[in-house]
Amino acid sequence: QVQLVESGGGLVQTGGSLRLSCAVSGSIFSINAMGWYRQSPGKQRELVASITSGGSTNYATSVKGRFTISRDNANNRLHLQMNSLKPEDTAVYYCYGDRSVVAGGVPIPFRSWGQGTQVTVSS
Repeated sequence: QVQLVESGGGLVQTGGSLRLSCAVSGSIFSINAMGWYRQSPGKQRELVASITSGGSTNYATSVKGRFTISRDNANNRLHLQMNSLKPEDTAVYYCYGDRSVVAGGVPIPFRSWGQGTQVTVSS
């Protein structure tokens, strides 16, 4: 069983920074890709950034150069450093982790989600 708990959200002014963390209960080594999605009212959930177990990263065009995703395997944590924040970054941010689970002897992909943390950027 793997559980994900986000922290670090809050209210910040335009141009400010926040660092989100996602604590993983259970072994982070059982998780393959991890990442962050965000969702604001009236909009679809958007992939913000992802990182593989090997450390390869991917970013949405809207955050590239401003956000940095990192994975701390020693402490079972995933981070998202967000700099130069804009009002359009306001959303609930969710972390996720992908792993394989065995059902009936067959490995199947499974995604775990955190509960979300609110980020609000004031203009």
